[in-house]
Amino acid sequence: MGYKVKELFYTLQGEGAQAGRAAIFCRFTGCNLWTGREADRASAICNFCDTDFLGTDGVGGGRFQSSILLADRIELEWRTRAMPGIGTRYVVFTGGEPALQLDEGLVQECHARGFEVAIETNGTLPLPGSIDWVCVSPKATQPLEIRSGQELKLVYPQVEIDPDRFEELDFEHFYIQPMDGPNVKANTVDAIAFCQRNPAWKLSIQMHKLVGIP
Repeated sequence: MGYKVKELFYTLQGEGAQAGRAAIFCRFTGCNLWTGREADRASAICNFCDTDFLGTDGVGGGRFQSSILLADRIELEWRTRAMPGIGTRYVVFTGGEPALQLDEGLVQECHARGFEVAIETNGTLPLPGSIDWVCVSPKATQPLEIRSGQELKLVYPQVEIDPDRFEELDFEHFYIQPMDGPNVKANTVDAIAFCQRNPAWKLSIQMHKLVGIP
């Protein structure tokens, strides 16, 4: 079937428990909660997304006809940018919604090249079982298919979402992340106050935006 990739690049993880870690980001096209078109934003299930995941025209993007070809491209990007033999190779599959495309074959090809594999998902679709780091970011009122993993990261605030209802889920880390946009300052103040009141949650800041990296 092949894979459609919006962009693929070497960077530092910008948020959550892995913030600051060197990584390859592979952003797939497509999402099951929004078309990505501004004309459809008002009617989207998730209408606050700030990511462009339309098309394959981003840096490193394109169509890859097999898991081998995409894994080779991921490895080449790492080898080109990172010092050899230092640190664990790390790839983050994101989107859009990466669960629409990420499959067991691609995970295994990345593992074969020495990569730890992570995904950033809205949690509404099944995932391959061998992913090393699962970060779920719940959106709107959609029921979660993925109810366990390493990290739950809730963009805050969201209408009709009470963070308390996620605390019973089986995640190692629980993060509150201020919603970006025109109200980001107020949302950050509210997120800080929430974490102070609820120490089961930690604050996640989008570090990459603050320091100006992709």
